[in-house]
Amino acid sequence: MNRLLCLIVLSLGLMQTAMADDNTDRMSAYLTQKFGLAKEKAQKISDAVQSAASKYSLPPALLLAIISIESRFKEKAKGANGATGLMQVVPGAHRGMLRNVKDLTEPITNIEVGSAILYGYMRSANGDMNAALKSYGGSKAYAQKVSLRVQDFAAVTPQQDAAQRADTRAAICEARPADRCAVPGNWANAFTVPAVDAVGMNGVALPSAGLPAASN
Repeated sequence: MNRLLCLIVLSLGLMQTAMADDNTDRMSAYLTQKFGLAKEKAQKISDAVQSAASKYSLPPALLLAIISIESRFKEKAKGANGATGLMQVVPGAHRGMLRNVKDLTEPITNIEVGSAILYGYMRSANGDMNAALKSYGGSKAYAQKVSLRVQDFAAVTPQQDAAQRADTRAAICEARPADRCAVPGNWANAFTVPAVDAVGMNGVALPSAGLPAASN
């Protein structure tokens, strides 16, 4: 029986690995076709997105949408306020996260940091992805632009299931008082990027990873 159980677990593990490889292959092929990236670079970005999405329970399509808007997949991109790399991370706004970062233009590092920043904004907004995107990009218009761009990548990325959303909600709630945690009924849509003007910032004002946070 124990041997059978081990074989089942091993088989499941191999299936999950194969599915993950298939997901990154589809992402990589799309980035090469749509944005003209070299295959090696497209694969590296796809792997980094898949890894960060899994670590922070964020939809891969969302991370790809942000990257396409912020830098159009150019890892050496520079923007206002020193914004750097694929996800246009502003070093001056996130010094604490960058103490051990030697090269913020390196794709894996940049996507990891940018995803961590977005996840932090989401935690501060009790799981409200719309508010998190507003903090990341600095305006409601930015959040709306990302929500529209997500649709371009939805077909080539894996979708987050209810269990993953629940796990992320649990992690967020664990760090916050119970009365400030999003109720389960609202959590189901946390990763669908709701309409931009549906919810405000819940009184949370945080520095943007890209543009300065907007007052509206």
